[in-house]
Amino acid sequence: MDVIIDFLNDIFWGYVLIYGLLAVGIFFTVRLGFVQFVHFPEMFRAVLGSREGDKAGISPFQALCTSLASRVGTGNLAGVAVALYLGGPGAIFWMWMVALVGMATAYAESTLAQLYKTKNENGEYRGGPAFYIARGLNAPWAGAVFSVCLILAFGLVFNAVQANSIADAMQGAFGFEKIWVGIALAALTAIVIFGGIRQIARVAEIIVPFMAGLYLLVALYIVAMHITEVPGVLAMIVKSAFGFDAAAGGLVAAMLNGVKRGLFSNEAGMGSAPNIAAVATPNPHHPSSQGFVQALGVFIDTLLICTATALMILLSGVMVPGSELTGTPLTQAAMTVHIGGAGQYFIAIAILFFAFTSIIGNYSYAENAMTFLKAGNTTGLTVLRLGVLAMVVWGAYESVATVFNAADASMGLMATVNLIAIVLLSGTVVKLTRDYTVQRKAGRTPIFHAEDYPELVERIDENIWNRRDPG
Repeated sequence: MDVIIDFLNDIFWGYVLIYGLLAVGIFFTVRLGFVQFVHFPEMFRAVLGSREGDKAGISPFQALCTSLASRVGTGNLAGVAVALYLGGPGAIFWMWMVALVGMATAYAESTLAQLYKTKNENGEYRGGPAFYIARGLNAPWAGAVFSVCLILAFGLVFNAVQANSIADAMQGAFGFEKIWVGIALAALTAIVIFGGIRQIARVAEIIVPFMAGLYLLVALYIVAMHITEVPGVLAMIVKSAFGFDAAAGGLVAAMLNGVKRGLFSNEAGMGSAPNIAAVATPNPHHPSSQGFVQALGVFIDTLLICTATALMILLSGVMVPGSELTGTPLTQAAMTVHIGGAGQYFIAIAILFFAFTSIIGNYSYAENAMTFLKAGNTTGLTVLRLGVLAMVVWGAYESVATVFNAADASMGLMATVNLIAIVLLSGTVVKLTRDYTVQRKAGRTPIFHAEDYPELVERIDENIWNRRDPG
């Protein structure tokens, strides 16, 4: 199995996805008229337009926070440090580039998830790539493959990995036994996930702004204390990105590691965030508005939080030639330089928040996949939830390397299926985007009218989209 899994990962992550995710990001950036730059203010308008959902869905703000709960994980702390260690400061520049084009991909996949969403047996919105693959491309078998891979990777294994990161951090900083950390973490997780997606959204909208805001405030404080050094650090990042700094590892190392870590962190094109985008009640009532919300999620994840970590490390001076420090220890060492002995405790607590919210965010994606597989009833969801809790406890004290490789292969397959689907459905994304922007330019609040899309008859749930512009 190890040989097969390693072969699949070499194919997916060495060739298909590294180039595929970038190519699709550039494709949507160009085809949608640089939507992430031209309509950047619209992203904030779509998030802040309403803080309320309805009985069928969650609010746009809750959808953003839940997707950030999954996006913002240990990759924002340890992953950035690994990218710097392997690729030098230039890796950060390529992380930025990946995020900028990835915003267009995130916009496209979440817009499609909104368009093709449906309601479950309780009258709640559900959707995601499996739904737009099945309905938009008439390929339910591919939607099933996607769903199974999503449940295995995000629902189960990645949650074990996040639990492992928390247990390591708690043991290193406070001396806690890993098994007890796992049990406590499982208990907290149970309280949240047994309340369903709506409960997860309520928790995420409280914890995510708090954890991200506090982390960014500490980063701003550190940058302010070293403000005279910041221009030099930024110049070093750009020069190293193109191989002009011989000590930095060169162009190829910087690009490869920046691209890889950027893609892992922001998840644009992976097909994960659209699962929660579909659950939102959009405001304005148009599929594109949720596309804008999730594009903003990529911006916050990489261009704000990952950059904050990178600057804190580079301004600390702990990255010296010959040093073996990488991952979380490198981030902790940097923070210790800036704020003293409290640094390692701050990073341990940050990992606790970042990784715990990833666990509940990942679960919310898996619940959508269960709905697609017709297993979203009480029994099916109880089995899934118990599986998640078991993986959290197991992951806290066991090495998860082999299983993590298997999850990588699952995620590679689901991402490949998703990328093919959104490219094939790109014409619909273009039409939706034009419709939205034309209405906005005319001074109207954009409203989706199903009758303007005859090609979508019997493919979308018109009862969901039957609102009319009151003007």
